[in-house]
Amino acid sequence: MTSSDSTTLTAVERKALRTEQAAAQRAQQLRISKSRAEAEGRSQVIPTAEGWKQEMGADGRPELQFSTKRRVSQPPKHLADLTLAERQAELKALGLPAFRAKQLSTHYFQHYTTDPEKMSDLPKERRGELVQAMFPKLLTEVKRLETDDGKTIKFLWRLFDGSLVESVLMRYPNRITLCISSQCGCGMNCPFCATGQAGLTRNMSTAEILDQIVQANRVIAEGGLGGQKHPDERVGNIVFMGMGEPLANYKRVMNAVHRMVAEAPEGLGMSARGITVSTVGLVPAIRKLADENVPVTFALSLHAPDDELRDELIPVNSRWKVDEALDAAYDYYVKTGRRVSIEYALIKDMNDHEWRAEMLAKKLNARGRGWVHVNPIPLNPVPGSIWTRSESDITSKFVRRLDELGVPTTLRDTRGKEIDGACGQLAADGDK
Repeated sequence: MTSSDSTTLTAVERKALRTEQAAAQRAQQLRISKSRAEAEGRSQVIPTAEGWKQEMGADGRPELQFSTKRRVSQPPKHLADLTLAERQAELKALGLPAFRAKQLSTHYFQHYTTDPEKMSDLPKERRGELVQAMFPKLLTEVKRLETDDGKTIKFLWRLFDGSLVESVLMRYPNRITLCISSQCGCGMNCPFCATGQAGLTRNMSTAEILDQIVQANRVIAEGGLGGQKHPDERVGNIVFMGMGEPLANYKRVMNAVHRMVAEAPEGLGMSARGITVSTVGLVPAIRKLADENVPVTFALSLHAPDDELRDELIPVNSRWKVDEALDAAYDYYVKTGRRVSIEYALIKDMNDHEWRAEMLAKKLNARGRGWVHVNPIPLNPVPGSIWTRSESDITSKFVRRLDELGVPTTLRDTRGKEIDGACGQLAADGDK
């Protein structure tokens, strides 16, 4: 069909033609991928959702949800939603002096308590009222599962509206890390991720995000992590790699980050360098993050260096391509001086080919040296599924090839897979 012929088509027909042409192009690109894999003596597995059906848009591509489809109720206002000045204003409205805000903040962010009986520095006759006003119940523990001799704990939380989310607490020899959720569900529709199967219910509030940390700190202090009391220990590292796409809930996530790094008693007094914010590649939000002037670690969940595979593996790639995401990641490094992490789940016969390691290295090195670090992650095994981890020798070849090409690479340890608490496994299933 000539260009002049296409002008006589209706809008519907033009859209159908574009969809058909895009599908033909994807098929051609995937044929090329298969031939490259065969040259290595390997097969090329194509991503597809197993056991559930991806929501598809009118263009035939997996549907993306950047906001909820309907109006949802928000949790009640909590002390952690507010700055210290806003807390002082709230207490003045309750007829109390502003300094009580610091006392309440200390109880929550440093003593990890909302129990009025433990707030002896507050007027006894007002304690119950203050707790009710400033500390509405946000997260109720439904279940906890442990592995690694109690050094890894997965929490299942019920929120005020019945939504379920999970977080994972991990003790390592020299640090304690908490993987936290930022959304109820996820709208990015990635076919390999358990979290996205139900779509996006709603964004979590600033206080709901922070309460995961405060409750984890309470568990640590009481001896719930590894069986010994550690009253002086607390979570030192936060990774936004739980349920949800953090940068799709940008405002609340960043409010939570600012509260994490704020000095006590306004916040938790954490180091920004111990906080990792990840994304599947929301380019405008990455650029916005670079201007926040908070030196968090930024992680890009890439999982494929070529658009033909990443379009299928990470649906948001149809909006912002690999090179656009890498450009934004590099600019984050330039503006902040903070080295970027590239997360790469190694999936058997899907994205673990040596030619992809070479392509990834070429794209990273083209933007300079010293700005990036690659974290390959063996996908958590699912017997009989196409979504399973690479063979150990293939993993070694992939990592070695990146190293040979000058890209700093560290194979990441996976924790919690026995309790469905590892990367990509969080589904907030109350029946497990």
